[in-house]
Amino acid sequence: MIHPQSDALGSATTAPVPSFDDDAWEDLLNYIEEKRVIPIVGPELLRVETDAGPRLLYDWLAEKLAARLNADTRALPQPFTLNDVVCWFLAARGRREEAYTRLRTILRETTFGTPPALRQLAQIVDFDLFVTTTFDPLLEQAINAERFGGAPSAEVLAYSPNRVADLSVSRDQQQRPVVYHLLGRLSASPTYVISDEDTLEFICALQSEHLTPEKLFHELEHNHLLLIGSNFSNWLARLFLRMAKRRRLSDPRDVGEVVADSQSPQDRRLMAFLQQVSVRTRIYSGAEKFVAELHERWTRRREQELAAAPALAPQRFLPPQREMPDNAIFISYSREDLAAVQRLKAGLDAAGITTWFDLDRLESGDDYDRKIHQNIGRCSFFVPVVSASTQRRQEAYFRREWSYAVDRARNIAEGAVFILPVCIDGTTEADALVPEKFKALHFTRLPGGEISPEFARRLQELFAAKPR
Repeated sequence: MIHPQSDALGSATTAPVPSFDDDAWEDLLNYIEEKRVIPIVGPELLRVETDAGPRLLYDWLAEKLAARLNADTRALPQPFTLNDVVCWFLAARGRREEAYTRLRTILRETTFGTPPALRQLAQIVDFDLFVTTTFDPLLEQAINAERFGGAPSAEVLAYSPNRVADLSVSRDQQQRPVVYHLLGRLSASPTYVISDEDTLEFICALQSEHLTPEKLFHELEHNHLLLIGSNFSNWLARLFLRMAKRRRLSDPRDVGEVVADSQSPQDRRLMAFLQQVSVRTRIYSGAEKFVAELHERWTRRREQELAAAPALAPQRFLPPQREMPDNAIFISYSREDLAAVQRLKAGLDAAGITTWFDLDRLESGDDYDRKIHQNIGRCSFFVPVVSASTQRRQEAYFRREWSYAVDRARNIAEGAVFILPVCIDGTTEADALVPEKFKALHFTRLPGGEISPEFARRLQELFAAKPR
């Protein structure tokens, strides 16, 4: 939508750009594994299948909007953009608001498959906060498809100058992935960017003291950034980096950025500026190519880690103690899922994580119920196991355990982690017969109760961060 343009300032000499070699990839993968990287997704990743073949969504939308607004495309630059169409329409005395509602109608009338590059990004489960500079719903659709079986489970936020939306909690307290539309989200109202004037208004507002989403910008400032397919113009790229980092780009800093698109490497002045001033910024030519290589390298590393992680392999099952140990995880389950719960416990035990569940249920009456209630009241975390078995049993004791956990959660600070739902089969979040409190949380999928390295690592991190 916004294309690089010539610049009268700065050196015109092409500066050498640091190569993205194996060491750079290794560093990036390490940062991603530590959840210190935030992808910022742009329109170059939105390649969709149309009647005329694969097209970038914004190019296709520009043509459709021009037709809806009866724009004289012969008078527009070739190839023309959404900005060109909007500028023509305003010059022809059109109502500004009409362009937004027409655009929303166009997208509502069309169903696109999820772009492969977005699906590859969504499969990288170490990404838990996504920022997008596009207004379409394709990124959240990709995350929901790849991580939640299509159920609308990702949290979606959108900025606009007249309605400041910020992250509800810090990243380490997130229960599910977040998609943040930095330049607005599709609407019938003019609350998202489709023109250069809109971009100017949003950028000015984002820098305003009273209109900045502080929690989001704290994360952008202190994490490595992947600007993938944004295609910002020369000065907008500089301004965006400066805005995100909140300091002079030449100042020493511990985090860097990767700019991956098709236009930036061709802009000699931008490359010269980044090489001279922002030495922590690396350039990669091609957005889709970058995502494909990142996905391939991340997948290969993950497979190697799984193969070399004997400590996380299921060990011999040791029955839980009769009394729940201190700082244990309480596992709540349906009796039919006992075999999967035994694997779950064995895997967590092997990872050094203390767990407990009621195995025998030999006691009865008020004493038994009081014991369970007390254990849920003092456990470190509560893991309800969701499955086809819990779906079938609409009345069972584990549902009382779930209710006790929800009662305790009401006294826990907003955003603090306590309930960690686990699904051991194909049951979806949308269909799960669970308390509403559970549905607001991210379900970890552990087929058959087999522990994943990511789940074990997350629990280890939660225990390490828990106040003593």
